[in-house]
Amino acid sequence: MLRVLCLPRPWRSLWARGCASDGAAGGPEIQVRALAGPDQGITEILMNRPRARNALGNVFVSELLEAVAQLREDRQVRVLLFRSGVKGVFCAGADLKEREQMSEAEVGVFVQRLRGLMNDIGGTQRLPRCLGVALAKELIFTGRRLSGTQAHALGLVNHTVAQNEEGDAAYHRARALAQEILPQAPIAVRLGKVAIDRGMEVDIASGMAIEGICYAQNIPTWDWLEGMAAFREKRPPKFVGK
Repeated sequence: MLRVLCLPRPWRSLWARGCASDGAAGGPEIQVRALAGPDQGITEILMNRPRARNALGNVFVSELLEAVAQLREDRQVRVLLFRSGVKGVFCAGADLKEREQMSEAEVGVFVQRLRGLMNDIGGTQRLPRCLGVALAKELIFTGRRLSGTQAHALGLVNHTVAQNEEGDAAYHRARALAQEILPQAPIAVRLGKVAIDRGMEVDIASGMAIEGICYAQNIPTWDWLEGMAAFREKRPPKFVGK
């Protein structure tokens, strides 16, 4: 059962300088909210560009880059959730209407900005690593659209859920997962992410070396000592991210 949120902080806007917004009622396209109470440490990014179904336009990407840059420096953030403010839509992908108005050089710059924001861009390279060459070619060559159930069966997504009347069942599942991650040691989680991401790009021996480097960085932390003490004393650990 999901916990009731206590005293939530209001959505906070992050405007892209010098850009007009396409958000609801002329508001910002990206908003940020830090949760409070038992969910303190979870921060949500709300994507709110209904007229374009949250398509990746210039304003949208600028505001999103600014939000992520600010949150990256905030050590109070342990888990980040991306949430859509548009019912029935998460993100429609590239804003093709905007793309038509760009020069070739502008398109190149825009794509590079997206790569700095989204690690999953580059389907011709990432999809074969997930599914194998043959199936990746089939999906890319046909442009086939997959349902959530099909994507789950292929291992492209971790979870699928039945939709509810409010249209936010996926958000509640994501938040429940965030609540599982929240009590874990922040530094260990961060270093584990580094070890996995960088290790997947190299051979297994180099990956093991990367893991060793990350593990060594975790040993002198207060949280590592707290974890050892909690194990000895048979109590839940209280990690603080130091």
